[in-house]
Amino acid sequence: MNQVISTILNHRTIRYFEDKQLTDEQIKTIVSCAQAAATSSFIQAYSIIGIKDKEKKKRLAELTGNQEYVEKNGHFFIFCADLYRHTVIGEKEQRNVTPALESTEKFMVALIDTSLAAQNAALAAESMGLGICYIGGIRNHLEEVKKIVKIPDRVIPLFGLAVGYPTKITDQKPRLPLEHVYHEDEYEQDQQKFIRQLDEYDALISSYYEKRTEGQRTDRWSEQIAQMLSKQNRMYMKEFIQKNKLDLQ
Repeated sequence: MNQVISTILNHRTIRYFEDKQLTDEQIKTIVSCAQAAATSSFIQAYSIIGIKDKEKKKRLAELTGNQEYVEKNGHFFIFCADLYRHTVIGEKEQRNVTPALESTEKFMVALIDTSLAAQNAALAAESMGLGICYIGGIRNHLEEVKKIVKIPDRVIPLFGLAVGYPTKITDQKPRLPLEHVYHEDEYEQDQQKFIRQLDEYDALISSYYEKRTEGQRTDRWSEQIAQMLSKQNRMYMKEFIQKNKLDLQ
């Protein structure tokens, strides 16, 4: 097993960081690694906003659900799907790019490009001995986030990435069994087999939580996910996307 694979397989979410800021060189390295990710048709449809200002980090922590590690970390990155620069390119080159930029396809490209870049950044940080935590809560209050980081239309903050020096290393949370995720030649649709695999995984996750919380928590993965999906969350996203001139034609 080489070092890259070892780093990937050793991933776990870190929520407790030393009060030690990343250096500008570390930040530059992480962003450069993000930029090295694959990008659809070389469109590079993302931007990364680094937050150093303490008051902004504090406010973002509040907006993301009072997540302390958004405020207290080595550096906080916000990854944005970005088609604004492509609007500028259209004006610069005197070409009508609006229909393409407002298509579902280009919206998906921007989401995918941003995600690929972010995962490169996360792996780079972890390879440097740093810990990371993705912050989906950045989407809880996007209008407020947009004002704080002053983003233009056609730019959507997708998630944050808290990076820093870990003070507490948690156990690695077990993932779904490989055979439940990986299909060969066609999608496996034997529902009884599917349920058996889920039952086995539920037992594993329940045991993980029981051990981690000393018996205070024993919920199953299926139970956890069904409960989450039964509640409506961030239902304003379509309106926000359209308001920001990504109309999904």
